[in-house]
Amino acid sequence: MGEKMIQIKNKVNCCGCTACMSICPKKCIEMKPDEEGFLYPDIDKIECTRCGLCEKACPILNRIEEKRFDQKAFLVNNKNDKIRQESTSGGAFTAIAEYVIEKNGIVFGATFDDEYNVIHKHVNKKEELHIFRNSKYVQSDLKNCFKEAKEYLDKGTYVCFSGTPCQIEGLISFLDEKYSNLITVDIVCHAVPSPLVWKKYFKYIKKEKLNDSKIESISFRDKSKYGYKYSTMTIVAEEREYREGVETDPYLRAFFKDLSDRPACYECCFKKQYRVSDFTIWDCFITEEFDEKLDDDKGTTRVLIHNEKAEKVFENIKHKFDYLEVPPEKLVNGVREMRSSVNMNVKRKQFFYDINNISEKEFFNKYFPDSIKVKTERTIRKTLANTNLYKKIKKIAKKILRK
Repeated sequence: MGEKMIQIKNKVNCCGCTACMSICPKKCIEMKPDEEGFLYPDIDKIECTRCGLCEKACPILNRIEEKRFDQKAFLVNNKNDKIRQESTSGGAFTAIAEYVIEKNGIVFGATFDDEYNVIHKHVNKKEELHIFRNSKYVQSDLKNCFKEAKEYLDKGTYVCFSGTPCQIEGLISFLDEKYSNLITVDIVCHAVPSPLVWKKYFKYIKKEKLNDSKIESISFRDKSKYGYKYSTMTIVAEEREYREGVETDPYLRAFFKDLSDRPACYECCFKKQYRVSDFTIWDCFITEEFDEKLDDDKGTTRVLIHNEKAEKVFENIKHKFDYLEVPPEKLVNGVREMRSSVNMNVKRKQFFYDINNISEKEFFNKYFPDSIKVKTERTIRKTLANTNLYKKIKKIAKKILRK
């Protein structure tokens, strides 16, 4: 830190949050992709005045110590069936976002651009909120969203900002002051996969599975066919449809095998229960263990409330939910992603070397071949899902694994 300039000597120490770029008064920091597709700050050392603001804004260099405080916890199902169907889980975020828009506010979240890259942007109409629904398992490009959010906040406009824990802590570090008109929502995050892997996968699926036809929609967690407990990667094109589960889709397999994650995710310093955001939200696949009445296989959201501001928001929106209040410790019990980083896959280095040096088809066939084992598992899972046995067997398997 002696040179008063962000220097990424170890990529584990950069989460790509853009706080350093956003705060630079000379605009001499640009976020550029590395060979793995992740964005890192690139500094124009001639223009840089060594003011040190970039270092002060970095949420990793200036880690916020976790401190225990009172929390409230809920399970929620949005009463609007359409919102819930389009959402990853129970539709909690949409209700929070609607509250902000009703106050003539702005909502920031992750969505696709015209070429299906994952980016952050903002909207100010309820009918536009659908673009933020459903998970995007790609690290989003925040672009200038931190600066845009600050401009709105300084004008007194209500702002809701959603993102991964590192993005939210990056925003708060960049702002460096508390805003009563800011509502932050972080999502319990497994890890953030590479935009490069997503681009290669998208190109591969479009060509090999969809006959290069025009893409109409993408859902990383589509629950329309098999339900919430067995959601699928679904890409709908003009001529045909691609739909595969976590055990067979190559992109999801790479993600859950921790092959495609950002280096910082293997030593994440934002994994904790007591967070600086207002809300923390994530899936609940064991709803029946809390209340069987809430478990209809359409998706349920766990909501962790960190402060009085968030409590007031929840009081104003709870009429939109079927909900259950639970002890916070029970809500987070067994949720590894809340507190623990993922483990780096030993094949990761070769994985990224190959993705840059062989064709997409050769690459995905090498790492994720559609073997007899994979085909068998796909058939079994889909058969069970169609007969409503998937949920029961999954529940039994979890009980066995806990013993």
